[in-house]
Amino acid sequence: MRYQALACDYDGTIATHGRVDEQTVAALQRLKASGRRLLLVTGRQLDDLRAVGPDFTLFDRIVGENGAVLHDPRARETRDLAPPPSEALVRELTGRGVTPLSVGRCIIATWEPHQTAALEAIRDLGVELNVIFNKGAVMILPSGINKATGLAAALDDLGLSPHNAVGVGDAENDHAFLAACECSVAVANALPSLKERVDHVTRGDHGAGVTELVDRILANDLAELEPALGRRLLTLSRTEHDEPFTIRPYGESVLIAGPSGVGKSTISRALIEQITACAYQYCVIDPEGDYQDLDGAVSLSGPDARTLVDEAMQLLSSSPEQNVVLNLMDIRIEDRPPFFQHALPVIQQLYARTGRPHWLVVDEAHHLLPADWQPVGQFVPESLGSVLMITVHPEHMSPRVRGQIRTLIALGTDVGAEAAAFGDGRADLDTAAPPPPATPGRWACVFQPGTSPRWIRIPEAQEDRQRHRRKYAEGELGRDKSFYFRGPEGRLRLRAHNLAMFSQVAEGIDDETWLFHLQRGDYSQWFRGAIKDDSLAAVVEAIERDAALSAADSRQRIREAIEERYTSPA
Repeated sequence: MRYQALACDYDGTIATHGRVDEQTVAALQRLKASGRRLLLVTGRQLDDLRAVGPDFTLFDRIVGENGAVLHDPRARETRDLAPPPSEALVRELTGRGVTPLSVGRCIIATWEPHQTAALEAIRDLGVELNVIFNKGAVMILPSGINKATGLAAALDDLGLSPHNAVGVGDAENDHAFLAACECSVAVANALPSLKERVDHVTRGDHGAGVTELVDRILANDLAELEPALGRRLLTLSRTEHDEPFTIRPYGESVLIAGPSGVGKSTISRALIEQITACAYQYCVIDPEGDYQDLDGAVSLSGPDARTLVDEAMQLLSSSPEQNVVLNLMDIRIEDRPPFFQHALPVIQQLYARTGRPHWLVVDEAHHLLPADWQPVGQFVPESLGSVLMITVHPEHMSPRVRGQIRTLIALGTDVGAEAAAFGDGRADLDTAAPPPPATPGRWACVFQPGTSPRWIRIPEAQEDRQRHRRKYAEGELGRDKSFYFRGPEGRLRLRAHNLAMFSQVAEGIDDETWLFHLQRGDYSQWFRGAIKDDSLAAVVEAIERDAALSAADSRQRIREAIEERYTSPA
């Protein structure tokens, strides 16, 4: 369920002439019965609101005084989100003959045409306050306080994200909180300026428009409004024709496929950066420690699977802004698929309650979702918001999962082969890759049902691309990615499962063994393929080609190149 909450303005939206009719109340009750949350976001003071008679218990939270006050009807608790009104300003306005003048817990309110007097009084007193308008009402509030800040506090109280909220309003002071909601709606009687900026305008006015909106939410979670939510699209890259290539933030399923070292992690990190910049929450399942350095995410690791999942759920539940990386390096390779089998239903349960994490990222998907994998529930994307998977072997993934993927981003020298391996048995996918672009650059090919394949530039993530130090410096690389010092006759089998071990073994082996691998270019190939560090590989490749270097000199230079780029973890 994408939309977990409906946030409504009061006057002019759910209320007509200050009252909410029975049909609108019934619609709001139906929304609550669906398990969704209902929030009231109003400029009115709570005492004034009680006087006109709406049942406070209908709402999960009430934001009053245009964002300055938060009320919990069930607990009967009220919290001020701003300082109390300036007594000096109240005296100044009274002295200037401003009437009517209403003073709330945080707000000072009057009516037009007293806005000029209010602005002059604020200027003369030298206080930092904002004047907000609402269809003739003039509200004075502390700087930075509006309906959007109040809504954020209310949603945080409920453990929900604005990305899982629909907002509906009618007036000037609704702009901020509607813009914060994933989907913004204006009733038919709303001001023209508001109608121009929202995602949807109802046919009905006032409560009838809200009832219409509620029925649409209950019918299909506003699926038909998806095309109107262009402002929420994630812009990942540009096509060969210089058009933006976008990804939907909800209900999307993406697989990035290709051999090692072709840019899969570059694309995945660029997409994660877009997800982060737009404040969507994500959880990464990271079997090999490739994502433990993501900005804005807490990386968790440890050998106990249940403890790891529990810690992740606590963090993800604590705030919609908290992202988590589950680093599985301390879990044995053979235990990682069972770990995922255990973690996925728990993540699904959190999503069912809160609508987040909005994105689940699964690296090494062929390992965690093998061909014989049996999912719990629908998995992709019906029971989660959006899913990003990365693999070097799409053909080894579960056919059921592959059948539910909407977007394939293929990389490497034979993207057609990647698409064919991915789309085996799918009649809805054109897997014939077009000729690569003549324009210089790094390119990937996008395959989607119902459209022709097209090329996009491989985007560069903006973060500093420091290498994943723990994994490569002191972590446990798999046997297939370790370096083996074998010597010219293959008598040795000395395994280096990380860079620290590589340097240690390199110091102890004989010159003949060292030079054997050096002259074959084995070191640079390992740094490029297994360590995924093109920069280090290029430096080492130059050392390998320098025939004038002695075994001792080449050892020293390669060790220095490693130490320059990698340090032990804190």
